[in-house]
Amino acid sequence: MSDDIRRRMFNEMEQKFVFDEARNAAYDYADRALERNVFPTDDALADLSRFEEELPKNSGNAMQILQQLHEYGSPATVAQIGGRYFGLVNGGVLPVTLAVRWLTDFWDQNTPLYLSSPIASRLEVITEAWLRDLFYLPESCVAGYVSGSSMATLCGLAAARQRNFERLGWDINSQGFSGAPKLHIVASRQAHGTVNKAIALLGFGTDNVDWVDADEQGRIRVDQVPQLDESSILILQAGNVNSGAFDDFNTLCSRAKKAGAWVHIDGAFGLWAAASKKLNHLTRGIEHADSWSFDGHKTLNTPYDSGVIICRHRDALVKALHAAGAYIVYSEERDGMLHTPEMSRRSRVFELWAALKYLGESGIDELVYGLHERALQFATELQQQGFEILNEVVFNQVLVACGDDQLTTATIAAIQRSGECWVGGTQWQQRSVIRVSVCSWATTAEDITRSVQAFIDARALAQDPAHNQDQ
Repeated sequence: MSDDIRRRMFNEMEQKFVFDEARNAAYDYADRALERNVFPTDDALADLSRFEEELPKNSGNAMQILQQLHEYGSPATVAQIGGRYFGLVNGGVLPVTLAVRWLTDFWDQNTPLYLSSPIASRLEVITEAWLRDLFYLPESCVAGYVSGSSMATLCGLAAARQRNFERLGWDINSQGFSGAPKLHIVASRQAHGTVNKAIALLGFGTDNVDWVDADEQGRIRVDQVPQLDESSILILQAGNVNSGAFDDFNTLCSRAKKAGAWVHIDGAFGLWAAASKKLNHLTRGIEHADSWSFDGHKTLNTPYDSGVIICRHRDALVKALHAAGAYIVYSEERDGMLHTPEMSRRSRVFELWAALKYLGESGIDELVYGLHERALQFATELQQQGFEILNEVVFNQVLVACGDDQLTTATIAAIQRSGECWVGGTQWQQRSVIRVSVCSWATTAEDITRSVQAFIDARALAQDPAHNQDQ
């Protein structure tokens, strides 16, 4: 690197004007986010062409880079930190966690080992204990902090694979799959796509899974779950990604435990119901499982990326994810890489710890139950306007239809074009439906009523587009 570039960067660090510019742009974005259109306008999308250029030959100007990003990048974002985004199960962001990310980004910690970041190591241990308490999980449970529930599910199933093969006298790490005994994977046909991905990545093969039908609400059919044994891995769901329904954990975990099977619970957004006094009946029995995957960036509203794997059997998780090298110096303290697939990784625990500390037990309860209340309000107000609600709203998911598939699909498109709110579509019981996910602390009762009006206007436009365009 030339002395000129190095001097400029030292000056940027010392004078702070680059960071002042970023702060001002961030504040400007925050001031507009709650009331702006949820999805980018056509003009904002067109302006993305301004980023198309050849890689510059020479070094650039930091202020100009930030200004370009804010002027043309900010308008092309989806306003997820506001109160009217109901598309993917994307949480908002708690202000304290955003501030903590800013601070800890300056720390720029690499966190595989205690020796590379003592603060990260200590907060991982503390947060692990808090999560055990919140979800009423056994003291033996350990947590790994990963990018999201996709990776957390992979870790849970990797630990299950490790433990079950060991019981069958097979070392999967050294012997691989060639000649290995067969494991028995059981999952719902309505399992999330991340479960399919993890099954494929771990070499099980989706064609080898014992897929079980779900009932009308999306719960795995207890009566159709096959006989389990110590070769079995049973995958259950805390929060069906469409309906929000919860499986019967009490019955199935008890059955699996007697058979010596491993139970993994995919609780991406729904596991947080365990932290609500009025909703924790939905998660009764989860404490009898062996591993759990969930996100902080969904229900808890931490920034992306924040996923957690919790495993009852530390040795199985560590053996499944272990790494070795002459330069790797383990300590008597917590070395986080033993519980995650990554070695080099930023510490996701900082924002998660901050969210838990800021909200406390009562605040987490209020946040979780508040999402349920807003979902119930959404369903009630839509039903009053003649929309069809297709699921029992047990948590934060609402499935909506407008009559036939054609009208429903056209209504979705009109809602999305309006910019008033954002929803997505899905398939449910062979029907095209609108999927509403209420996930943000910022969503108010007024946001719901305003969004319901967007549904009404969109349906009217879909029913008679020519008339409404004339108006």
